[in-house]
Formats: sequence, structure tokens, C-alpha cells
Amino acid sequence: MIHSDGDLYYGEWKFDKAEGKGIYLHIDGAKYEGEWKEDKQHGYGKEEWLDGASYEGNYSQGKKHGKGKFCWSDKSEFEGNFVDNAIQGKGIYKWADGRMYEGEWKNNKMNGNGVFVWKDGKKYEGEYLNDQRHGFGVFTWPDNRKYVGEWFNGKQHGKGTLIKPNGEKINCNWNNGVCDEIISENEEAN
Repeated sequence: MIHSDGDLYYGEWKFDKAEGKGIYLHIDGAKYEGEWKEDKQHGYGKEEWLDGASYEGNYSQGKKHGKGKFCWSDKSEFEGNFVDNAIQGKGIYKWADGRMYEGEWKNNKMNGNGVFVWKDGKKYEGEYLNDQRHGFGVFTWPDNRKYVGEWFNGKQHGKGTLIKPNGEKINCNWNNGVCDEIISENEEAN
């Protein structure tokens, strides 16, 4: 079938609607090959765009839904769960520059528990809210310094301990990423 806008569908039909396996070629060069139900992508399929981006996985009612893998044109990729075209649930996002996040997502943002690793060896393991470190987490630097404590909007905030490579611990009340007040061991016990 050739649509009035120049798009082309080649495949199986049921009651005058695309149903079963088929290929849809967009006039702009994009392509979908996979399963259809009532004229919508439904089931397993692969979509490719002219800029090199692609998605392979599950669809429901024309939307990415279920397990799948999306690769962007810059070579970044996400493999995990989608709900109504949004990254949702658990998955792994790998950036082209070597960063990686494995954990929970909500509406295309890191939300919940996860592990973020940088190419230079930095690592954060803990809670996220709207793509920001938020809640409790542990940040480790390549030189083995470590921060263990509370985060707010991506910065150390609240009670937290900085552990130096030699094992020395500095307990602080943190404010917006800065140690505002050192807490002695006796205060910490109270």
C-alpha cells in the first residue's frame, strides 16, 4: 500500500488493516520491520532512522513498550524497559563518552536505586530522583576517597562521612556540597 504522503507498507493484512508481519518505509527514509496489529506496531520489531538511530524490541499499540534496545546516532544506547515510548523500570544506559548507569528509571530519568560509573573510575551507588543523586548514596573517587551519606539535588547535603584513602574519617553536616560543620565521634553517637 502506498499512502498519499508517499509512505509504503508491505506485509500482511486483516480486515483492511496492517496485521501480522510487515515493513513500513517512510518517505523520509525511516523504516520499521516487524509485527502489526490494527494498523499499529504491536509485538516485536525493529525501527531505523536515517541519522543512524535504531530501536529493536517490543511495541504495544504503536509505542515502544516492554523490553527493547535504543541506539542513538551518537552511539549512546539504552537497553531495558520501555512504557509508552518512555524509559521506565530497570535498564542500562551507556553514553558514547564511556559513562554508564545501571538502575531504575521513570519517565526517561534516573529515578530510584542505581550505579553510575564514569570512564575515569569515579562511581556512585545509591538513590536518584529526576536524574540527580538524591537520598542516600556512596560516591567513590579513583584515588579511593569515598563519601558515604545523604544527597540532595545532586550534591552532598545532610549527614555524611568523607573517608580518605588512608582510612581517616571526617563526619560532617553537608550543605549544598560543602562540609559546613564537622561532627565529632561523640556527637555522632548521640
